[in-house]
Amino acid sequence: MLKRILFGILALLALLVAGLLILINTRYTRTFEAPYPAITASTDSALIARGRHLAYGPAHCSYCHAPTSEINRTEAGEEVPLSGGFDFFLPIGTVYAPNITPDDETGIGKLRDEEIARSLRYGVRHDGRALIDFMPFYDLSDQDLTAIISFLRSQEPVKNQRPQNDWNLLGKAILSFAIVPMGDGDVPLAPAPDSTAAYGRYIANSVANCRGCHTNRDMMTGAYIGEELAGSSRFEVIDMATGKIIDDKHVITPNITPDPETGRMAGWTKKDFIQRFRTGRVIPGTPMPWGPFKRMNDMELTALWNYLQTVTPVKNVTPLGIQEGNP
Repeated sequence: MLKRILFGILALLALLVAGLLILINTRYTRTFEAPYPAITASTDSALIARGRHLAYGPAHCSYCHAPTSEINRTEAGEEVPLSGGFDFFLPIGTVYAPNITPDDETGIGKLRDEEIARSLRYGVRHDGRALIDFMPFYDLSDQDLTAIISFLRSQEPVKNQRPQNDWNLLGKAILSFAIVPMGDGDVPLAPAPDSTAAYGRYIANSVANCRGCHTNRDMMTGAYIGEELAGSSRFEVIDMATGKIIDDKHVITPNITPDPETGRMAGWTKKDFIQRFRTGRVIPGTPMPWGPFKRMNDMELTALWNYLQTVTPVKNVTPLGIQEGNP
């Protein structure tokens, strides 16, 4: 009798597991509805120049979409073709940064402007599937969104076929139940480019994604769980040449609030801040895109500095450098 009961329990568990596996494998490709922004690429040279500056500078598109073979040039802040770059070997599978040159076969050449705009504004691919939150540009102004797409269209097409993302079972489960489009389309008006804190806030939160790394997040859901810009997010160290995670090493993002005791920039001047960006990468393998960020001009960095001085100070000690172990 006991054996029959145990067998029945095991059979039920097997059915539940099989059902869950079937559900995951049919649900992870689910699609979502999202509007298409009324964005049309322009051939205006000034707008294209603005898009180029954003893509290779504060919006740091080149950090992921430039080939890893050109990593030294990207780190130096040079302009390299955005023909596909990093292979991110993650616990949920492998994510391949795609070719975003206007090649018809392997790039974005056949995508409509509004499809590209929807992916950036709402996090929804051209096929309706949700994008992993790697490109948090949901609050880019219409003008800057138009500028970036105009620049992408103006590039020289490069034929470079990139693989489709390869999700493991954990990745498929997360896509099935946790990943949803992030953008809500409620885009605040962007201030005019100048050195004010208001424009610095726009750079930090809508373009450069300072908040995305320097505010502690739940790495499974992406939800913000820490004080604004107080650091403590944990990132694996990445081999810059291959995109592979280096086992047993990680970094903790620093507290960049103006707390006089624990803020990483305590005692810095604006000149120190600007010079730090001009210096570029010091610690290999961190997620900070120093190469693109060093291209920001003095006005943008001044605006960013001015904004960071207005952030609420938070007392939070964050370690410096690469940490050992994967707790």
